[in-house]
Amino acid sequence: MISRIKNSSDYKWWVFGAIAIGTFLSVVDHGSVLVALPSIERHFGSDLPTVQWIVVGYALAISVLILPMGRLGDMIGRRHVYVGGMVIFVVAAALAGASPNLGSLIASKIFQGVGSAMVQGSGMAMIISTFPGSERGKALGTHLSVVGTGAIAGPAIGGLLVSAFDWRSVFFANVPVGLFTIVISLLILPLSKPDAPPEGQRFDWGGAVLSGLALMGFLLVVGNGDRFGWTSPAIYIGAAATLLAIVAFIKWELRTPSPMLELRLFKRKLVSLGVAAGWLAFLGTSASRFMMPFYLQRVLEFGPRDVGLLLIPPALCMVVIGPISGRLSDRFGWRGLTVGGLALSVVAWAVLAITLTESSPVLLIIIMLMFQSAGTALFNSPNNSSILSAVERSQYGVVSALTQLVRNSANVTSIAVATTVIVATMGSRGVEPSLDAVSPAVAEAFVAGLRWAFLMLGGLLMVGIAIALLRGERPDPVQPVKSEPAESIKVSPASE
Repeated sequence: MISRIKNSSDYKWWVFGAIAIGTFLSVVDHGSVLVALPSIERHFGSDLPTVQWIVVGYALAISVLILPMGRLGDMIGRRHVYVGGMVIFVVAAALAGASPNLGSLIASKIFQGVGSAMVQGSGMAMIISTFPGSERGKALGTHLSVVGTGAIAGPAIGGLLVSAFDWRSVFFANVPVGLFTIVISLLILPLSKPDAPPEGQRFDWGGAVLSGLALMGFLLVVGNGDRFGWTSPAIYIGAAATLLAIVAFIKWELRTPSPMLELRLFKRKLVSLGVAAGWLAFLGTSASRFMMPFYLQRVLEFGPRDVGLLLIPPALCMVVIGPISGRLSDRFGWRGLTVGGLALSVVAWAVLAITLTESSPVLLIIIMLMFQSAGTALFNSPNNSSILSAVERSQYGVVSALTQLVRNSANVTSIAVATTVIVATMGSRGVEPSLDAVSPAVAEAFVAGLRWAFLMLGGLLMVGIAIALLRGERPDPVQPVKSEPAESIKVSPASE
């Protein structure tokens, strides 16, 4: 039966399905854990800032390791990395569920983040490698719908498990599904051999370490800037250390004969401008998923359950529109969809910046959030497809990982920047400059800050639109990028 599957014309969808199960599991796990945090806090008698390290440590592990794992998959075979990652994910889930104290639970989630980085760094690359180039957008769009479905299901599943059993069930539930995913992956996924690397090529440990230090520093500085104060010595020292790590990483990658991330790919317009547009797109939209629940709960005074239900329609927009956008990009190209998607998000923020009050109709809020989610879905798959169309197959893993890293880092930055704008506005109006202080009594100051944040986010998206217009449409045939000493680099014509 397995041989018939592998020889069938639908084999690409079997591969997609095997990877989709792992993707869905990791997204659902994240949403479930968020719901379980209050129960974990009560069980261990801890406080929320400490308990949040269950999520923060997991996210940091993924962000720091996803690029190296993407490159490792390119070099040794992506199925090995994907299945190995699922094994770590399952073992860590069992350890997390059995944790006797909070420290071991946080350590288990960090360990699970290693597995998730391996899964994310190789899964999408396998999908792209299996589908023909003419269907790349379709594959990416359908993958986005899996992510969106998991985002909807995660909190609901987590709530049911915590209510029916306890918080440990959120982690233990991953074990049987993860074991099933491992078996299916071993049976279905192709035992792909890496594209023949240049003789003597080795894994770039120096680049992996430097990129990890740079990313960890960036995420910690951005994520804690509002808490410690952007002008505090800790933030200045962290920013300086991060900058040094970034400079060292760039110099190392340009000089090493086997770079983890081939920086010369950024000479290609579709890669460099596509990455820039992607980062600005998520920078200009991600804060909404963090800020609007504050508004709905603490200003309009909806309960958590109602807020969860109200946010389902925007998530469904991504589930439905993602595959459609991917298919359209295969047929008509990327520029119109990426520009149109960003423009739709700009419209949503402009309307909210003009009309939002302390008593805005909830229907207006949900419609604008649906516009924003639809815009993200229109933009994301075509943009990633354009980036991947401009690189060699041997770079699919690390570049796929790069597109996910762009999203993760922009998400953190978006929340940090929007929070800073909002609390600064609250402080200027004589209100305690903290989101913890948000209530109907200070709603006017909070809403004023939200309006300024929406204007700022819309402005960032306008820059993204300009970049999306400039980058071109279809690429020229991809020319291999050759590593050469930094002093001998010559600029070659960019692929557009």
